[in-house]
Amino acid sequence: MEHIYQYALIISFIPLLVPLLIGVGLFLFPTATKKLRRMWAFPSISLLSIVMVFSIKLSIQQINRSSIYQYVWSWTLNNDFSFEFGYLIDPLTSIMSMLITTVAIMVLIYSDKYMSHDQGYLRFFSYMSFFNTSMLGLVTSSNLIQIYIFWELIGMCSYLLIGFWFTRPIAANACQKAFVTNRVGDFGLLLGILGLYWTTGSFEFWDLFEIFNNLIINNEVNFLFGILCTFLLFAGAVAKSAQFPLHVWLPDAMEGPTPISALIHAATMVAAGIFLVARLFPLFIIIPYIMTLISLIGIITVLLGATLALAQKDIKRSLAYSTMSQLGYMMLALGMGSYQAALFHLITHAYSKALLFLGSGSIIHSMEAIVGYSPDKSQNMVLMGGLTKHVPITKTAFFLGTLSLCGIPPLACFWSKDEILNDSWLYSPIFAIIACSTAGLTAFYMFRIYLLTFEGNLNVYFQNYSGKKSNSFYSISLWGKEELKTIKKGIDLLTLVTMNKNERISSFSKKSYRTDGNVRKRMRSFFIFTIKNFDNKKTSSYPQESDNTMLFPLCVLILFTLFIGFIGIPFNQEGIDFDIVSKWLIPSRNLLHPNSNNYVDWSEFVINATFLVSIAFFGIVIASFLYKPVYSSLQNFDLINLFYKRDSKKILLDKIMNLIYDWSYNRGYIETFYVTYLIRSIRGLAELVSFFDRRVIDGVPNGFGVTSFFVGEGIKYVGGGRISSYLYIYIFYIPIFLVIVYFIF
Repeated sequence: MEHIYQYALIISFIPLLVPLLIGVGLFLFPTATKKLRRMWAFPSISLLSIVMVFSIKLSIQQINRSSIYQYVWSWTLNNDFSFEFGYLIDPLTSIMSMLITTVAIMVLIYSDKYMSHDQGYLRFFSYMSFFNTSMLGLVTSSNLIQIYIFWELIGMCSYLLIGFWFTRPIAANACQKAFVTNRVGDFGLLLGILGLYWTTGSFEFWDLFEIFNNLIINNEVNFLFGILCTFLLFAGAVAKSAQFPLHVWLPDAMEGPTPISALIHAATMVAAGIFLVARLFPLFIIIPYIMTLISLIGIITVLLGATLALAQKDIKRSLAYSTMSQLGYMMLALGMGSYQAALFHLITHAYSKALLFLGSGSIIHSMEAIVGYSPDKSQNMVLMGGLTKHVPITKTAFFLGTLSLCGIPPLACFWSKDEILNDSWLYSPIFAIIACSTAGLTAFYMFRIYLLTFEGNLNVYFQNYSGKKSNSFYSISLWGKEELKTIKKGIDLLTLVTMNKNERISSFSKKSYRTDGNVRKRMRSFFIFTIKNFDNKKTSSYPQESDNTMLFPLCVLILFTLFIGFIGIPFNQEGIDFDIVSKWLIPSRNLLHPNSNNYVDWSEFVINATFLVSIAFFGIVIASFLYKPVYSSLQNFDLINLFYKRDSKKILLDKIMNLIYDWSYNRGYIETFYVTYLIRSIRGLAELVSFFDRRVIDGVPNGFGVTSFFVGEGIKYVGGGRISSYLYIYIFYIPIFLVIVYFIF
């Protein structure tokens, strides 16, 4: 099967045929191409399926032989410089290419129906195919220059995809924010690449690793310079994988269509940073300070992402912060040296998160059939509830994805997360405590998402006004205190939306907040729109399950979520080796503990797993206790009074809850800090420089010229032809001019 490697180059460029063919069709036959636009989904999926077959065959070859294949050819030749272009096939490439293609095919199938009514259907599939080409080119790159080229192409594609609905100002701002934030990391990556080339004289991976490691070991290069170069390389990964402090672009990237969110947040763009660190792992592992920094950034991101997900109301933003936290686990594992665990979690998380995002898209799609396109309404979990009997397949898929991400056995993420958490105890007890606590937070906020979306009764917006039953304005509040703003048949509804500006509403705690004009306008227009649509026979009164074209990818991803974790079961019984991942990654295995046995016996595994699963179940129980709807007779029941009878403790707990909610809902005030101390400072500095340039650099010469002109114009009228008078006037003019310049400038 060696001939397979020779044709591996087509992995990167086969998907590129789709945007090229669409472009030619629009140029030569625009009318026919637009009328037959739905047919372009077939070549997109078919060509990517060919790439998937190649990737699977290459993966099987890697598992059987663990060989590495590289093919290069000269691109630029000079006396002292030679740049080679090629492709590299190794276990890491096999993992990433198979992951990208399988997830991307499911997303493309899903997108055919999801985007069928969008006018940008052709543009969407062109962007998606070009994005897949860029990502596949990245993972097969054989040197740092190719890495950087495809790295920038991925950034460009993400800009186009996030801002796909660019006519909406919020989407246009989101794609610009993502692009600019990633430019910070990309500039660091470019400087790191140039620094390494200046040190080693090579861009090729294997030459680079060998030369750099020898220079560091033999102290032939400044150690601080080596740290700086590797830090700059890591900066690129921090931005692309949304690690702290360059994570701020990730939640705003949700403004793109949901299939794009699934592709970006599952196995592609955000995984590029993890891939880069894994690819350059031999550079980082030789410098302990950088490994410590990687693990530190990872653990901060793990905790930050989990806390910011606690109070989000938008279902896609909650999942985005979840992605950020899980990427932190991967970065933590890489920083600890657990290379295998990081890549294993990359695989399991990709399929589980793709399932969750596509499931959320199915929910949004069914909600939009009722309320129309409006992210404020169709994506707000607080306005959902009771969807279980209306979207049962989506509910099952989302539930399994939620259990997997919580780390419940035997689903996929359990096996990889368990391995990372076990390694964290060997690396640092402090990091382990934070990582395990965050596992409980993960279970809490994921089940919060599930319960707010699917459990309870249907919200008032999806009920016919039959007069049989009334419903609460919020199905359940964020912190377990149910708001009983009962809306009866039209009367209380209009009272709510027409209240004046001096009235107050309380949504999530006992603390009251004023409503501003924008909020009242949105609520009023939303309710009026809803009331009108209840009487419209063409509009369904209830959410409906998505089309089979959208449900098929969910079913396939369910199978991956159920069984993909078994490829990395870390024990050997009776000569049967379940741990395919370790066999796959033989060149990089046991980096953390070279002398330890790679296999774990049953008793040790069960003890560790029981502890970690108990933490997850604790988070699930707390979420169920706070968010699961209770019987109507208990809806006014105050959970706090159950434990705290004295007012002082009750007030203290309220303050703590409000503090946590404000921290989470306001994104940790990190963006406020950036706006206040960075953006405004830079703008202030720019205005100061502009003032100095206009008033001093240009002002002084212009002042001399203007003053001389007016003085000359005045003097010419008093000229008498006597040289002595002219000299007297000029001598008198000089001190006056200097005084004027002094006081003005």
